[in-house]
Amino acid sequence: MSKHLFILNDPPYGTERSYNALRLAIALAKTEGEQVRVFLMADAAVCAKTGQKVPQGYYNLGDMLGMVGRRKAEIAVCGSCMDARGLADTDLVAGAARGSMPQLAEWTIWADKVLVF
Repeated sequence: MSKHLFILNDPPYGTERSYNALRLAIALAKTEGEQVRVFLMADAAVCAKTGQKVPQGYYNLGDMLGMVGRRKAEIAVCGSCMDARGLADTDLVAGAARGSMPQLAEWTIWADKVLVF
């Protein structure tokens, strides 16, 4: 069993880094025996915004985070980054919670592999 920590920094749209990170996180979370945690910081905090409306046929990062969460992955969003972007706890998709740097440090120690996007 491996423990994977994904740290996302990029915004939900405009680049595909967060999209590709979540694609891999979903694939790993579907794999028997793999544990996944996702920490969103900087502009990636907006990936966890609930109610995203995107053009038809375009990926929705909020929905993708929901897929990760439904696979028993833990999702945290940097609290300072949320505050800087005007996001409240109630703005987050189901399964995501306000996080902190001490939590990220703890998760980094926990992880066998840390992937930064």
